[in-house]
Amino acid sequence: MAEDGARAELIIAGIGGMGVLVAGRLLASAGLHRYRHVSWMPSYGEARRGGTSECTVVLSDHEIASPILDQAGAVMLLDGSQLKAFESRVRPQGTMIAERAGLRDEPDRRDFTLVLVDGLDIAMSLGGVVVNNLILLGFYTELVKTVPPELIEAELEKQYAGRETILGRNKEAFRRGLELGRKAA
Repeated sequence: MAEDGARAELIIAGIGGMGVLVAGRLLASAGLHRYRHVSWMPSYGEARRGGTSECTVVLSDHEIASPILDQAGAVMLLDGSQLKAFESRVRPQGTMIAERAGLRDEPDRRDFTLVLVDGLDIAMSLGGVVVNNLILLGFYTELVKTVPPELIEAELEKQYAGRETILGRNKEAFRRGLELGRKAA
């Protein structure tokens, strides 16, 4: 299921405050160690918390002409209720990874793979919804294999250095997502 080793594209979407931008930044930072060119482009409305939030990550061995993507090979939804809004953003034969919680609709298209993840249940067992982004990022990392998981864990260690409790919880959430991804593959 891995995308072309020369280029991987991901759109991450959710509601402001869910960690959309954090997940994208972690992937982009990890990608710097494997790809020659990396683009991370956040996009959010005026209401950072509660409004729609998305980011695109492009990892490539070739120059990136534009960080703006109408469609991507993979789309990751941290809020299942956004399936209809982002269904058109998945390329044909692409993959959409969506949090099952909040999912109300079935996709109209049948030319992409929809994978539902029960990340929110796991996040709650780890202490709160704030780590669901890392569970889904771990799932994506294992399923699509754009970067080795160790690179994302190294980025977590850099970002949360000195905050051992938060770092431990975040790494556990990421690893739980990796486990889910292994089971799904």
